[in-house]
Amino acid sequence: MKVGVVGVGWAGQQHINAYERLDGVEIAGIAGLEDDVRRELAAEHGIAHDFADWQDLLRLDLDAVSVAVPTFLHAPIAIAAFERGMHVLSEKPIALNGDQAAEMVAAARRANRVLDVAFNHRRRGDIQRLKEAVDAGRLGRPYYTKAWWLRRTGIPTPGSWFTRAELAGGGPLVDIGVHVLDFTLYLLGNPSVKSVSASTYDLLGKNGFGGSDAGKSGVAGDPTFDVEDIATVFMRLDDGGTLLLEASWAAHRAEGDQFGATLYGTEGGAEWIVDDYAEVGSLQLFGDQDGKAVIERLDAPPGGKHDAVVAEFVETIRSGEWEGNDGAGAAALARIVDACYRSAREQREISL
Repeated sequence: MKVGVVGVGWAGQQHINAYERLDGVEIAGIAGLEDDVRRELAAEHGIAHDFADWQDLLRLDLDAVSVAVPTFLHAPIAIAAFERGMHVLSEKPIALNGDQAAEMVAAARRANRVLDVAFNHRRRGDIQRLKEAVDAGRLGRPYYTKAWWLRRTGIPTPGSWFTRAELAGGGPLVDIGVHVLDFTLYLLGNPSVKSVSASTYDLLGKNGFGGSDAGKSGVAGDPTFDVEDIATVFMRLDDGGTLLLEASWAAHRAEGDQFGATLYGTEGGAEWIVDDYAEVGSLQLFGDQDGKAVIERLDAPPGGKHDAVVAEFVETIRSGEWEGNDGAGAAALARIVDACYRSAREQREISL
């Protein structure tokens, strides 16, 4: 299988490393604007072709391509790849918005090719362990879930594509919050979201607080910071449950990153917390025995890296079971995020 990778930043390098570990896969070419980095990667990994322009890469005879570039480029690159008969693995989020995501799904279906999106966190070992507990009925029926990914100082470089809505689609809600949305709905059995009520704020970022270095982003007065630095969303689910989601790049809280989820069910509860990207987070189940609280701590293996995403993508292609692997699930998440931003703008609940 011959593959290509568009994008030579951190994400693109994860894809390159993951493909390289797979038997029978050749990285035929890479593309990226950072000339020195691209050439060094090509030399390090023995990649025959490297291009500045992604369109040159797509002229190669490739079976599949990874798209690991700024969000606004996901749709045009993916659609062009489908038109050339290639399978596509895109970084998250799938696209700038739901409309672009729908175009990508339609292109994948027309070409009868696989479209996958790199939601690697659902593949974490602790997420899988918690999923097993939920599916086994340990919680009964989960009815209220809180999930989050919070940073104290994690605003990307001000003025970069990350902080410009027209290029990124939004701030932390679409950047890291979409991971939270994906793994939480996965844990709950993929219920549909009926409605959302959201609020977003940019009170810290626009005033210079929240940069990932020393708390000061230097963004004060910079008009290209037009995304939120924190978002909170109340979601009603079609199974009668509720999901409260939070995502921040900047907030006056403890240092470091933390993501996790708390689930309340009719027969028990669960709490999963990951601090500073620990390979395995703290995972506890809560129950009741004769009126007394019972706590069970669960162990889990690591996981959740790009290796698993890329390996599953390649295996799906090799299996020939392409129908249904068209990115529709990721596109549905994009529609939910769109509704959240609309709710925040209009200050009202939005039905999906």
